[in-house]
Amino acid sequence: MALPATPKSWYLPTKPHKFCPGCGHGIVLKALGEAIDELEIQDKIVFGCDIGCSLLSWNFFACDSTQTHHGRTTPVMVGIKRARPELIAVGYMGDGGGYSIGSQHLLNAAVRNEKITVILVNNTNYGMTGGQMAPTTLPGQKTETTPYGRDPEITGYPTKGPEFVAALTSDTAYVARGTVSKYKQLKRYIKNALRNQMEGNGFSFVEVLSTCPTNWRTNAQQTWSFLEDEMEKYFPVGEFKNPFGKGEK
Repeated sequence: MALPATPKSWYLPTKPHKFCPGCGHGIVLKALGEAIDELEIQDKIVFGCDIGCSLLSWNFFACDSTQTHHGRTTPVMVGIKRARPELIAVGYMGDGGGYSIGSQHLLNAAVRNEKITVILVNNTNYGMTGGQMAPTTLPGQKTETTPYGRDPEITGYPTKGPEFVAALTSDTAYVARGTVSKYKQLKRYIKNALRNQMEGNGFSFVEVLSTCPTNWRTNAQQTWSFLEDEMEKYFPVGEFKNPFGKGEK
């Protein structure tokens, strides 16, 4: 069946993603792709991805893209946006790239209110390298480097990114935390983040709670239970800053 004509979109055949079965990255990227199409900005998007599981997204979209060194996606997208302000710069990364090696870049971009959009996927571990403890690993959670569970007395507490980004940014920033368990809400948050950049308001940041059954070693029921009952309890979902109106919880 022929695809409908859409002047501002380019079509490519669909293809399966390369993420593990049950991984949430595919859901996040689908939400981003649909948001880009609905806003009709495909010809203006520059997509940057980090090292880690997120690098597998580098050729998903028919748009300009770049892959950066680990933790450097944010400053690369800042540079692109400053050089070409008319473009829509989107940085895509995991919790390691954004909250560990790249935390200083995320913090400084937020303080400067850089007009880019950052989407950060939080699956509570370093997924591509085998499931080690990440900045977002929950207290008591077992990983390859915390076989007895994360002890906050030794390693500190999990990073709450949207909370600290919201504290650092101006009122024109957009800050939210979504989850792959609430797809329509997640897509709305991503669209708001893109709109905020399109209107020249300021820094836009969306953290997304995601699944990693391969490293969590969970079946389908256990995976969804951990996401909704454990992660969403510790990391509250909602809009922390919304220049378009009252934040949604």
